[in-house]
Amino acid sequence: MSHLTCGFIGLGLIGGSVARALKQYIRHVKIIAFDISPQTLSLAEKEAVADVTASGIDKKFAECDYIFLCAPVKKNDANLCAVRKIMKPDCLLTDVGSVKNGIHEAVRAAGLEKNFVGGHPMAGSERVGFANSKASLLENAYYILTPTPEVSPEKLEHYRKLVSDMRAIPLILDYRQHDYVTAAISHLPHVIASSLVNLVRESDSPDGIMRMIAAGGFKDITRIASSQAGMWQQICLANGENISALLSGYIRALTSFQEKLEQKDGDALYRQFEDARIYRDSFINASSGPIKRSHSISVEIPDRSGALAHITALLAGQGLSIKNVGITHNRESEDGVLKIEFYTEASMTMAGKILKEAGYSATVRL
Repeated sequence: MSHLTCGFIGLGLIGGSVARALKQYIRHVKIIAFDISPQTLSLAEKEAVADVTASGIDKKFAECDYIFLCAPVKKNDANLCAVRKIMKPDCLLTDVGSVKNGIHEAVRAAGLEKNFVGGHPMAGSERVGFANSKASLLENAYYILTPTPEVSPEKLEHYRKLVSDMRAIPLILDYRQHDYVTAAISHLPHVIASSLVNLVRESDSPDGIMRMIAAGGFKDITRIASSQAGMWQQICLANGENISALLSGYIRALTSFQEKLEQKDGDALYRQFEDARIYRDSFINASSGPIKRSHSISVEIPDRSGALAHITALLAGQGLSIKNVGITHNRESEDGVLKIEFYTEASMTMAGKILKEAGYSATVRL
């Protein structure tokens, strides 16, 4: 695709990452951007992501082939009204929100259904803002498209190809199905993780012994509780009906598990864990979700002087860049004592091979 003009209303982590991916992978793309932060626009120009910046949703966007709505959801109504006044007739509108019901209703009310395909890049980071955006954030992540019934098959296909060209994986869903699916695999897990962290916080002793030794499984399943509170507040309010329905099912599942536990039903408990293990192991190992998975390995090392330096020197000698190194003071899991995080999955895989060949017990964390 060539000579493409894309407009961005909002240029945060996701909008910025989409813009960077377009710049990196699409030839002759022109990007016009508006953001309420002058600093963000200045940085986008400095880093050659934005070719043109705007002080508002004005006539500069009239030449756009695509306009990405990347501002907070509560701004959509006003932004759609402004965009409708200046967009050309064949411009395709899209968004990047994780809940689709509201934007589809707003698009319908604005009479823009022929121009709209909802978009949800299932990617994210603990860090926010344009400064932390990167094209690789979309790589191999599912990018869900939710077309309206009125949008043409040609427009949808062009957008699907554009998403694919950005190295993401396009998946077309009805917007109602999207909201139910993401409630189950994204929104509910955040509710559960936050609730579990708060349960431990409230159950902890005054000297904080639970917090001190928290490791292994607890950290793994509560990592997403570190996400932005304001963002998840808005997601829950926007997709509350689906989340509540699934939460009721989860509560019933917990009650059933509690009954098996109290009855000491060993066979039922085993089936519970085994069925979950089999289903979990069938998941596609893709780098998607609101927070991307960590490219890290855990290594058993002897508690002696120079052991850590030897491992890092071994990896650096092979040209591998280490993102982070952490020491686990609790050996309750098989993962070991040293956690090494890498920037890419390829580096992680290579590091695991190098360390095993050197005689270390290294576990790739999936």
